[in-house]
Amino acid sequence: MKFNLRVWRQEGPDLPGAFADYTVDNIIPEMSFLEMLDYLNEDLIKKGEEPVAFDSDCREGICGTCGLVIDGMAHGPKLECTTCEVRMRMFEDGCTITVEPFRARAFPVIKDLVVDRSAFDRIIAKGGYVSENTGSAPDGNAIPVAKDIAEAAMDSAACIGCGACVAACPNASAALFVSAKISQYALLPQGNAERKERASRMVTQMDNESFGNCSNHAECEAACPKGISIENIARMRREYLKAI
Repeated sequence: MKFNLRVWRQEGPDLPGAFADYTVDNIIPEMSFLEMLDYLNEDLIKKGEEPVAFDSDCREGICGTCGLVIDGMAHGPKLECTTCEVRMRMFEDGCTITVEPFRARAFPVIKDLVVDRSAFDRIIAKGGYVSENTGSAPDGNAIPVAKDIAEAAMDSAACIGCGACVAACPNASAALFVSAKISQYALLPQGNAERKERASRMVTQMDNESFGNCSNHAECEAACPKGISIENIARMRREYLKAI
């Protein structure tokens, strides 16, 4: 397979960027999108040119490190998967593919396709954990949790913090990410001790990081590789109102 690539190149956060055109040939359909970029970089290095910088780690759709906007869609055209899970057979042979970084004020570009997502870390540091001593593991039925509640908490905890929700949102809102992290504890008894402080501090930090407001476009849910529901945003709003 052969593809024409329009890739965003930017040397640094304070420098202007622009699209650069490349062509890759002999691409195997089973290659992942990141493997295709590896192939491009190998060719650029052979030519003595600067390779394209992009994030990746596990390449198994688990860690949330990878993140590209492919043809205007966060993580690409396949629903509920990360960039590393997108295969080149999903694209028409000979087509032009536009590759950009996640664009948001709170995600400044470091270089090329790499953005700084440390704003998420600072939000988590404000309360995305349980610090109270909950003691040793209790008996299985000591603290009964209804099956539907436990499943809802696990669904929220599936968030991998990739930032696709921010990149897909027209307001660059982080509401889906923050609400998932608040929900996973708000639904379980272990999170009750710090419930109010968690909601108040995390939402306040989200606002301080210059993320936009949620206006219920639901683009975040559509782009989320783990299918996190926007029901969590409604829960976050209730938790925050109770906290203040």
